[in-house]
Amino acid sequence: MLRDMCTVTLEYNHSNALARRKLAALLATGLFTKIAEEPENTYKPTPEEIEAHHKFIEDFLYASKINAAKAFAKHLL
Repeated sequence: MLRDMCTVTLEYNHSNALARRKLAALLATGLFTKIAEEPENTYKPTPEEIEAHHKFIEDFLYASKINAAKAFAKHLL
């Protein structure tokens, strides 16, 4: 009698040699098969998006400095 196949998802630290060896041993038993890998994030921001992000950060920091200065002045004076 055949049973339905089940899927198991494992997460592990790829830089951990012991984890890699244990996974290799598990796959070597033949009881489990590797069916797919998650695709790597291939998104690369455009130079315009990078520039817009940098501007956003600069504007945010400027506003934070102004607001912090007002708060300090209010409580120190």
